[in-house]
Amino acid sequence: MKCAIVTGGSRGIGRAICLKLAEEKNYHILINYTSNDMAAKETLAKVQELGATGEILKFDVANAEESLNVLTQWQDSNPDAIVEVIVNNAGITRDGLFMWMQSEDWNSVINTSLNGFFNVTNFFIQKLLRNKYGRIINMVSVSGVKGTAGQTNYSAAKGALVGATKALAQEVAKRNITVNAVAPGFIRTDMTQDFNEDELKAMIPANRFGEAEEVADLVAFLASRKASYITGEIVNINGGIYS
Repeated sequence: MKCAIVTGGSRGIGRAICLKLAEEKNYHILINYTSNDMAAKETLAKVQELGATGEILKFDVANAEESLNVLTQWQDSNPDAIVEVIVNNAGITRDGLFMWMQSEDWNSVINTSLNGFFNVTNFFIQKLLRNKYGRIINMVSVSGVKGTAGQTNYSAAKGALVGATKALAQEVAKRNITVNAVAPGFIRTDMTQDFNEDELKAMIPANRFGEAEEVADLVAFLASRKASYITGEIVNINGGIYS
């Protein structure tokens, strides 16, 4: 059984990625989520409606012990399963000016995006290397490439993931494993629902927010065999706001 795992897969861009990968029917979809049981079940139902198989894995990627326990348990129960695609999508924001930022708002954002990448990818990396095939896609952000005021923590977490992407890509390329990052700009999701879209649209050359499905199309391409000579890349998808 060939599998793809999507962290933070129950809503928003994560859900769109799960559904896009399900459409292609190449993979059993592992939908990771932390808290919203209903959203995770909805995503799984939609995956199955598309004719693919999947399951939900509840754990907090920021928690090393919990991640290891749940993934080990899953692997032990599915000894023949091979995870070929890892999409590190889980992330949270705790926005605020740096001068007023509390250490927990710094740590929780770094832990989810950066340590979450480590906890999940590190679990599977030796298996990918033995299998001599893999696709690792890290969801970063325009904030991680350009920096965004009021998001020093999020920009730091995503910027660090950009560096990790470029370094890991060089380590594993010989084994037919690609590592790329996707850097969305303003995408219409729960995370951006409180933004003033009309005001922000004026900054975006394309004059609109992006859709989660547009990001998912890009991720699905990078996860496919067609993208085998693309690695260590940070692909901006932001309507021209920054490249």
